[in-house]
Amino acid sequence: MRQLTLATGTFETHRKPTRREKFLADREKVVPWQDLCAVIAPYYPKGENGRPPVGLERMLRIYFLQQWFNLSDPGAEEALYDSQAMCAFVGIDLGREPVPDETTILKFRHLLERHHLGKKLFREVHRHLESQGVKVTQGTIVDATVINAPSSTKNKAGKRDPGMLRPRRVISGTSA
Repeated sequence: MRQLTLATGTFETHRKPTRREKFLADREKVVPWQDLCAVIAPYYPKGENGRPPVGLERMLRIYFLQQWFNLSDPGAEEALYDSQAMCAFVGIDLGREPVPDETTILKFRHLLERHHLGKKLFREVHRHLESQGVKVTQGTIVDATVINAPSSTKNKAGKRDPGMLRPRRVISGTSA
């Protein structure tokens, strides 16, 4: 393992922004974070009993990371420890503080579910985007890949299958 250098910090001179960093920078500009926090604030713990809660906007950003990158609660915790871009987006400095653990992330997600806030958040984002002149529609993105599959030379009877004489194209698709 290599020793960390100043290049791993903020002194990088030969660095190109990643797709993830560009994606998160775009979401930083587009998502109305303060408006969304206002929707959740009446339900979010105030920290009157026990230890103080993690900041509401931080938890909301983690929740959005989970949606955008299809992360489970433990997966979100792991991704934040692994990705400098995600940590920066959420506002965590690992030199000073830890990432919220998976149980904290789970409790926040359950809070949103219990109070049916997902639809309210979506409506707020939709309203904000429309006010910016962006039209939001529902759709499905499909990533299809064409794979040439070799033809089978024999069927169950051990003879050539006439339907398998030509190579076939198999289309493999996943929806996102």
